[in-house]
Amino acid sequence: MLPEISKIKGIHPGIILSRELKKRALEKKLFALSLGEYPQTISAISNGHRGVTPGLSIKLGNALGIDENYFMLLQAYYEIKKEKEKLSDILPKPDLSKIRKIVFWDTDISLIHWEKQRKAVIRRIFERGNEVEIIEIISFYGKDVIIKELKTLQTYLPILLENAKKYLNFELQNQ
Repeated sequence: MLPEISKIKGIHPGIILSRELKKRALEKKLFALSLGEYPQTISAISNGHRGVTPGLSIKLGNALGIDENYFMLLQAYYEIKKEKEKLSDILPKPDLSKIRKIVFWDTDISLIHWEKQRKAVIRRIFERGNEVEIIEIISFYGKDVIIKELKTLQTYLPILLENAKKYLNFELQNQ
């Protein structure tokens, strides 16, 4: 049984197709020929190099006994995810020259989605950042937003309490 679309939004439909063919012990080449498609087409889709067309979505749905829209919807969600990633390049971000990459040692700082990951960024900077970094993050998000996010934290390092008081004049209640 294929997973619900809501649980796999943004995944290339070829990954799901490939997994489903493997689960059903169907060889890609024979499956493609049974659909009246070139084996290279199914191979390119299952490897994420090509997208699903409406016609192919119908064929896949009929052959696999699922909704004809399933793979087309997955393709649409995947395309939307790709566009959002492109747009994230033009979204505002703090002055990265003021933030040491070592603070985000476990991730590529250029890939951080500053709005979606706001709580984690604020926490990281207030626990491990220096004065310049803390001031830059306050300037970027604003004092009110940071205080609101800090109030939602369940656990944190003691230095966060000190920095909240020092830079925000805010007393965070120890949970």
